[in-house]
Amino acid sequence: MNLFGYDIMHPERLWLLLLLLPLIGWYIWKNWDKWATFKFSTIAPFKNIRSIKHYFLHLCFILEIIALSLLIFAFARPRRTLTNEYQTTRGIDIILAIDISPSMLAQDFRPNRIEAAKNVAIQFINGRPNDRIGVVAFGGESFTVVPLTSDHATVINMLRKLRNGLVEDGTAIGLGLANAVARLKNSKAKSKVIILLTDGVNNRGNIDPITAAKIAAALGIKVYTIGIGSNTYANIPIQTPLGVQYQRVKVDIDEATLRQIAQITGGKYFRATNTRKLVEIYKQIDKLEKTRFKEHRLVIYKEEFRKFTFIALILILTALLLRNTVFRVFP
Repeated sequence: MNLFGYDIMHPERLWLLLLLLPLIGWYIWKNWDKWATFKFSTIAPFKNIRSIKHYFLHLCFILEIIALSLLIFAFARPRRTLTNEYQTTRGIDIILAIDISPSMLAQDFRPNRIEAAKNVAIQFINGRPNDRIGVVAFGGESFTVVPLTSDHATVINMLRKLRNGLVEDGTAIGLGLANAVARLKNSKAKSKVIILLTDGVNNRGNIDPITAAKIAAALGIKVYTIGIGSNTYANIPIQTPLGVQYQRVKVDIDEATLRQIAQITGGKYFRATNTRKLVEIYKQIDKLEKTRFKEHRLVIYKEEFRKFTFIALILILTALLLRNTVFRVFP
């Protein structure tokens, strides 16, 4: 209960204020005919004779009533809110496993597949403020770009620096998936998710993609797979002694394996044939994996009952002093 800007811890105690009504009624009844009556032929000489004391005749009682009201208010434990914070327990840990093999430089996406994948992933990260996110990259080998962290600014910064050429050529899908699984195996999150994006067929690494998927499933990790690439041919830049030359190659994605990985782990397979479709896929994953988190409200109060008790004490002492000095009644 909030009263006069204070949070009242025991509002039911304020009902004690009703006890003051009989006290006020008794005081009025007691003082109704208190003063003696004298008979005069005329009261004209006394009409305008009223001392200051007359106007403050009931001041002591008023001070005592206010003091009792403040004591009851203090008994109800008024408090002020100093801080009101929210603490969240994150429910989902996500690893983005991104293919950076040479074929990801294909220009069927603008400016190319890898840059489009990074840009869309950054949008996805910005929409998941309550999750820990990490990034794994793979080509012929795999490495951890950023381990699981809630520092999304660092994740985005490292993701922007990701490029082809950081590892040997090739597409080690199984190795990339296994590395992502390793990043999540010790996670205490309620939900663990890998988003695996590739444009090719597993042709490197000593870990089979299906084996890695079974390990993920055993650890309770869900894998969403994305095959990126158009349905026709794409221009891929190739370094030659004469400089960079563009070679037109057919898009070849092992969709059967990607579907099987998703099925084994309880995830889903998506095919992105352009940037708009890739954005829609990430939006679908975002809806499927809504953040589940507990919210703890941390409120720090300042107790104010001492202040009201002190003021009430001052008023009672003041009333007592006035009764025995200014308003003293002699028999």
